Amino acid sequence: MNEVIIIYAVTLLLAWPLGKYIAAVFSDGAGAGSRIFLPFENTIYSLLGVNPSEPMSWQGYGKALLKLHLVLALIVFGLLMAQGILFLNPDNIDGMSWDLALHTAVSFLTNTNQQHYSGQAQLSYLAHTFGIVTLQVVTPAAGMAALVAIVRTLLGRSGKNVQPSAGGTVSVGNFYEDITRAIVRVMLPVATAVALVLASQGVPNSYEGARTITPLDQTAEMNEQNIPIGPVAPMVAIKQVGTNGGGWYGPNSSVPLENPTPVSNFVQTVSIVLIPAALVFALGFLTGRRRLAQVIMGVMVVMSVSLTSVAIWSENQPNAAFSGLAADGPNLEGKEVRFGATATALWGSWTTQTSNGSVNGMHDSFNPIGGMVPMVDMFINVTFGGIGVGLIGYFLFLLLAAFLGSLMIGRAPEIAGKPLETKEIKLVCIALLIQPMLILGFSAVTVAFPALTGNSNPGFHGISQVIYEYTSAFANNGSGFEGLNDDSIWWNVTCAVNLALGRFIPILAPLAIVASLAAKRSAPEGRGSLGIDTATFGLMTLAVIVMFTLLSFMPVLILGPIAEALALMS
Repeated sequence: MNEVIIIYAVTLLLAWPLGKYIAAVFSDGAGAGSRIFLPFENTIYSLLGVNPSEPMSWQGYGKALLKLHLVLALIVFGLLMAQGILFLNPDNIDGMSWDLALHTAVSFLTNTNQQHYSGQAQLSYLAHTFGIVTLQVVTPAAGMAALVAIVRTLLGRSGKNVQPSAGGTVSVGNFYEDITRAIVRVMLPVATAVALVLASQGVPNSYEGARTITPLDQTAEMNEQNIPIGPVAPMVAIKQVGTNGGGWYGPNSSVPLENPTPVSNFVQTVSIVLIPAALVFALGFLTGRRRLAQVIMGVMVVMSVSLTSVAIWSENQPNAAFSGLAADGPNLEGKEVRFGATATALWGSWTTQTSNGSVNGMHDSFNPIGGMVPMVDMFINVTFGGIGVGLIGYFLFLLLAAFLGSLMIGRAPEIAGKPLETKEIKLVCIALLIQPMLILGFSAVTVAFPALTGNSNPGFHGISQVIYEYTSAFANNGSGFEGLNDDSIWWNVTCAVNLALGRFIPILAPLAIVASLAAKRSAPEGRGSLGIDTATFGLMTLAVIVMFTLLSFMPVLILGPIAEALALMS
């Protein structure tokens, strides 16, 4: 357990100064690092033909976000289809089928990186570095930009960025300026630092083709073996710090080439939560509401420690499948012995508490309760969450808690001096309820028609596999229980729908909410106001998150992992 405590401590200690830097990057004016980065940013603005100082309404901000993603989707979709005839393809990998290319493009476009393919075998170097890695940089930056727009609009210090214009339209900032700063000043520097550390640990970083080696235990059938390499280190770095998760190799960071040493495993584990945690601290520095940031961090840490503890406990229990066949010990099925059960359970919990989705062991081989924890993490999806979108999702629960809390004490619902009315609560409900509707709806159809699933486990675990796949898609996580014939038209198309709706509705709805609130007259906050930065309100928000999750998903948890655990116990 000492390693778990150290990783938590190091992550939070690094997140604090990084959060302070991020807040300075997005402060009014040129922001931190302008002397170094502004020339590069001005070049980008000139190439795109945009004016970074032009204010945008929430509709304009949302349209700019969607247009950028649409253009990138078309480019990457075409690249994946045509990679077989393009350059930087020394291993002569063919193009993807239309449905797999669609799913892959949408998956990486939504900061999900759910993979229905094996990267080293089905992607060329061109597709990897100029398609996949580009999206791994841009999409988390888009989430960060959306968060900054929401924070400055709802909780900004001076409000000068969000004053209604003469026509009553509220400006939420400029999308192009926000995303460019996020890419140039945050994502690329942090990913570069992590990539250098990983390369020093032996993670490959080359454009050469696969290496041919002679195995020590060669047989007549296998006298030599091809070992795929490539520019792995930079992709692994951005996959971790960008809460992306899509690995160069199919088994992800459980492959020694992708995660060779204890140092690389430590760095990659810390990188999963680093920026999502830093954004919570940045909220306090950016708005001056440090108590609110502390309360939010407290709630997230409580949820994180609670769920991670259950996962670690479960994976240190014996695997029931080996009962009577071996001495009792931790569940090491599907795990790298060099990492062990505890480090693998920690990674499995953290990667699903964020929208990272990378793995250093197979979640499908976790004990039932250990496998339930990643599912619950993704149901909640705001413990730390993806970059930007995790904190945006937390704000939805915060608004719901403010609405319920105001009614409980007999006051008109309000937040930060702004009245919460029908329009805002409707948008909150839409953004929250679409999650169980899509996950449970698609899962019900898939389970009802087994021919569609290609599921390797028809029992309780089979239900868990289906629920996990759709939950992973909606939560923009990307990890999987596997055991599915997921490279099929059914899975590729239905998951693509979940991926897109799970990404953009939870971003656009809060943008509309905060713009609506900012346009209203603000009442001065006094002793009678609902304090959202108190420990009591933090507990209220935590209770709302837990109740919403249990009411939405407890039945499927009972049918899946809980029933499986009870069956094994019996």
